[in-house]
Amino acid sequence: MAKDINPPRGMRDFLPLEKAKRESILGAIRGVYSSFGFQEVETPSLENLERLTSGQGGDNEKLAYRVMKRGAELDSALEEMSSVDALADLGLRFDLTVPLTRFYATNRNELPSVFKAIQMGPVWRAERPQKGRYRQFMQCDIDIIGDGSVLAEIELLNASLAALDALGLNKAVIRINHRELLTSLLDGFGVKEEDRSSAMIIIDKLDKIEATGVVTELRERLGDAVADKASAWLSKADTTVPEILDPIFSAVSEGRLRFDPTLVRGMGYYTGTIFEIELPGTGSAIGGGGRYDGMVGKWLGTDVPAVGISIGFERVIELVETQGKSAGVVLVLEDSSLEVINKAVAFQKQLIASGKAVRLEIKPKKLNVLLDSLMANGFSEFALVGAETVELSFKAISN
Repeated sequence: MAKDINPPRGMRDFLPLEKAKRESILGAIRGVYSSFGFQEVETPSLENLERLTSGQGGDNEKLAYRVMKRGAELDSALEEMSSVDALADLGLRFDLTVPLTRFYATNRNELPSVFKAIQMGPVWRAERPQKGRYRQFMQCDIDIIGDGSVLAEIELLNASLAALDALGLNKAVIRINHRELLTSLLDGFGVKEEDRSSAMIIIDKLDKIEATGVVTELRERLGDAVADKASAWLSKADTTVPEILDPIFSAVSEGRLRFDPTLVRGMGYYTGTIFEIELPGTGSAIGGGGRYDGMVGKWLGTDVPAVGISIGFERVIELVETQGKSAGVVLVLEDSSLEVINKAVAFQKQLIASGKAVRLEIKPKKLNVLLDSLMANGFSEFALVGAETVELSFKAISN
């Protein structure tokens, strides 16, 4: 029986052209964010488990990969075995926000008073793999810590739209709401404070179970009075931009924002504006975020305003048209003599200096098989190099 040599479920290998496309898109996003004055930082893939499961990450905490203790600490934990979590002391990060708040608390004295961060890197969630949902995936975040004004939201939204425009996704629209509006709404429904989180989680399912499903769940969970008021509201929700969001709408390109009174975003740590990026016709969000003023204070003991947004990289990459093939060329050596090798190496250095990617290959018996393989991996031209070659003559690689 053949051995299973595939990656673990929910994780992927990337072939050269796929990897090149990913890096090209990451580079484009990074370039736009940098032009807005954001600076890139990096945090470890592992964080202390107690931080990852401190209530900052919402339901994602349940999906954190645990890393077992090592050596004598593991032996001791196995003897006590008070709980499964007692065997672990580290976890793989499940998002970039929780590590960023820890990073800021650790390094705040070396950072600007208003810190504008770029983070790009893999995260891991121990969930059931399915189409479009992976256990390891890339996140692209920008956050502003230390600015409680509306300027922070405006910068995040403008930078995100500019990044999407740079990828050709210029029809993207950002839906926006505010947690204060939601809290006021739920108070009007008669929802008790201790039930707000449950109510928001149910309303957040609107795009999946539609209004009838939301009303049914609210009725089962919170009673007829709440469900009836919610039903009336859902049938005629007012989409007039509220005063609290006017400054944002006035400073972001017209037509790129849409007030959505039903937008919730299920994470419990949001304290103000919340937003979700959509691209008409795709059927799902391609990014989102919001203000989370209480998270940093958990580590510092003093609240620090913070707001962030993430582009859903794995969804975006499927929407961006395949990038053009690289400018890679192949120098095919007629033989492996030292004279030909030295000549090919000299040509390679010249071409690299001119900005090309250059691969050297010794001519095989079946040159067409080699060229077909290289064309599939992004190389577009080739030239033969022999002992008598003075000037390279390139030909397009074609089937």
